[in-house]
Amino acid sequence: MRADVVVVGGGGSGLAAAVGAANKGARVILLEKNPECGGTTACSIGSISSTQTEYQRRAGIVDSPAEHYADMDLFLEVRKISRPDNNGLRRLLTENVPETMRWLGAMGVVFYGPLEEKPHRKPRMHNVMPNSRAYIFHLEREARRLGVTIINGAQAKRFVTSGRQVTGVEFLVNGNLQTVQASRCVVLASGDYAADPEFKREFISPEIAATEAINPTSTGDGQRMAQELGAKIINGDMWSGGMRFIRPAKPAWVSQLPPSRWLMKAANFALRWAPGFISRRFIMSFLTTVLVPTPKMYASGAILINKKGERFTSETKGMPYELPNQPEGMAYIFFDANIAEKFSQWPNYISTAPGIAYAFLPDYRRNRPDLFNRADTIQELAAQIGVPPDVLAKTIENYNKGAGETDANVSVPARGERPAIIRSPFYALGPCKNYVHYTEGGLAVSDKLEVLDADGKPIPGLLAAGSVGQGGGLLKGHGHHLGWAFTSGRLAGQFAAARQVGES
Repeated sequence: MRADVVVVGGGGSGLAAAVGAANKGARVILLEKNPECGGTTACSIGSISSTQTEYQRRAGIVDSPAEHYADMDLFLEVRKISRPDNNGLRRLLTENVPETMRWLGAMGVVFYGPLEEKPHRKPRMHNVMPNSRAYIFHLEREARRLGVTIINGAQAKRFVTSGRQVTGVEFLVNGNLQTVQASRCVVLASGDYAADPEFKREFISPEIAATEAINPTSTGDGQRMAQELGAKIINGDMWSGGMRFIRPAKPAWVSQLPPSRWLMKAANFALRWAPGFISRRFIMSFLTTVLVPTPKMYASGAILINKKGERFTSETKGMPYELPNQPEGMAYIFFDANIAEKFSQWPNYISTAPGIAYAFLPDYRRNRPDLFNRADTIQELAAQIGVPPDVLAKTIENYNKGAGETDANVSVPARGERPAIIRSPFYALGPCKNYVHYTEGGLAVSDKLEVLDADGKPIPGLLAAGSVGQGGGLLKGHGHHLGWAFTSGRLAGQFAAARQVGES
């Protein structure tokens, strides 16, 4: 089996690389280990931050890549990140993402926006319609139209080399080991290692190693393969994650809308001009599916309880690292009528997507009844969520007294200055779980997306895009990871197609 360009990975960056290379006339084979394409892109919120888009121009916003480049420093200041950014890759992103937006639009991808996200000084966030699966739908359709061969269920195992030159990929499909040769280049677009306990334990911590990933197949295959050739990982300790509500058993209606270009253009027009309550209902059905509960609830007195009905952590300290060790790795947010009233109206929202909308308790009652539980007594609420009523009642009694223990085996901080949970009705939102959204550990790459070895020299015949090719870039803020995925993928595909046969 032979192609000009072989792409490893069928997420957003891999499909972008395949289309980018095929657009330049290259014969492309794409290997995707899952039964269908999608990757972490398909699990994402779906936003891209960009300047000079048709959406900005329609809104009268004058913006530039240089301003976007400068504003990315503001995110690092807000997050108090002191490590160096890869300024070459930052410039590659900000200067090329406007063309990526036009490129995606030409394939049929439609956005809603631009929307504000501080500390961006101008609205740059564009949200895909109807959901992030639209990227995969349009990119895969375009790849197949251009003649890209997509092999699903094909797990890359190692690179084929001739000397230092990467010449192909060995992969496993249907239990059989096969080889595909690349006469020009291999593009690695295999994602991150958010679901790989070994990498997470090595680079981050044992607690994060025990935390599941949003994408359970993000197992760092590409990083491991490239390390065998001497490549190095940068920013391996950086990651994003937290506690979030579990996904609904049945997808929200908005996620089932077909990503037809004309339907989405009509929906875009309707959202811009429809009464606020209609557009808000559309947005809420998505927002309450994917986002995280605010820590402000815990500061106001809400507590976390496990399936045994016990408190198990200090809710106000941040991510509850003890959660994966609880029964089924799940917890409920428990609170009373005082907190319920507070988080039913502005400014106390339960979750948000910056610039899009804010979700309050009534939104969860309407849009996520599977998460919403309410009862007049603690015992009744315990029965609703399936925890022992006597244990939960004792937990709340101890919390209200300021006790620091729920039973002889569990010790947690006392209530302190937080209000007691005393006023009925009582509420429980959940279950929730800890998730790693993504890891930032990417291979060192050049400004031409060539994978570099430990000495900083390109490994001949190997490029990388997306998370695996992040190269030390600090992609803080909504819309930069997807912007990098599609932009680096598109460019890597073009760079790969432009190489001569056997070029080092």
